[in-house]
Amino acid sequence: MLASFFSLNPIWQALIAGLFTWFCTIVGAAGVFFVKTIHRKMLDSMMGFAAGVMIAASFWSLLEPSLDFGETTYGSWNWLPTTIGFLVGGLFLRLIDHIIPHLHLDKSIEEAEGSNPQTRQKLSKSMLLFLAMTIHNIPEGLALGVAFGAIGTMGLTSDNPAIALSAVGLALGIGLQNIPEGLALSMPLRAEGKSRKTAFWYGALSAVFEPIGAVLGALFVISMSSILPYALAFAAGAMIFVVVEELIPESQSGGNTDIATLSLLLGFAIMMILDVALG
Repeated sequence: MLASFFSLNPIWQALIAGLFTWFCTIVGAAGVFFVKTIHRKMLDSMMGFAAGVMIAASFWSLLEPSLDFGETTYGSWNWLPTTIGFLVGGLFLRLIDHIIPHLHLDKSIEEAEGSNPQTRQKLSKSMLLFLAMTIHNIPEGLALGVAFGAIGTMGLTSDNPAIALSAVGLALGIGLQNIPEGLALSMPLRAEGKSRKTAFWYGALSAVFEPIGAVLGALFVISMSSILPYALAFAAGAMIFVVVEELIPESQSGGNTDIATLSLLLGFAIMMILDVALG
């Protein structure tokens, strides 16, 4: 089955990977039909798990390949494109975070963020929560696109199948942590008084950017192969920004610091195993 998948154009591979991770979010959001309430401890645990997966994916699936690819062109200076890409990725997410109105799960609506107070006041709490989760999913989609775009750019499927399998591991890891994330958005919306159907749709659509971002990332890398080390690190920087800005603070704000931290370690370990075992 993997052989058939890798025979496809890398853009199709990226699209399929993005649709898979979006489907995982939909599965998680559908939990709102079966679960009446979700305890804060469970929510913090899910956020911690997602943070661990994203940290591990940032290194094993993005930064390490960025350094490896950069060595071909930059030699001992391979750290330079990786560093630049990593910092620019973080700054890019900071800009998005500053511009788009949004609300973190652990905050009241008065603590909504975004550069335009008037726009924030016009949006419902549900929409602000939805936008926060959508921002979170932007780097995940780009990371998938860059990873699968690298396969097409470098011809890695035949020359180095381990790298191709690493991209599959990245998709599996992101999909794995998208399941609890979908539930983590739909359940608070249900608690706010939304119907189960409405809460589900908000949760499901929060990851709609992932297949779109995956295709855009793959197209960008394939059209400009020289930027591959920068692009991989860019995606990693964006993901780490989300982890530090959103996931870790939210997981630690409910008083369940131990379970949240242990869940982060578990998420990191599972993603590391996926990446190393497949790569």
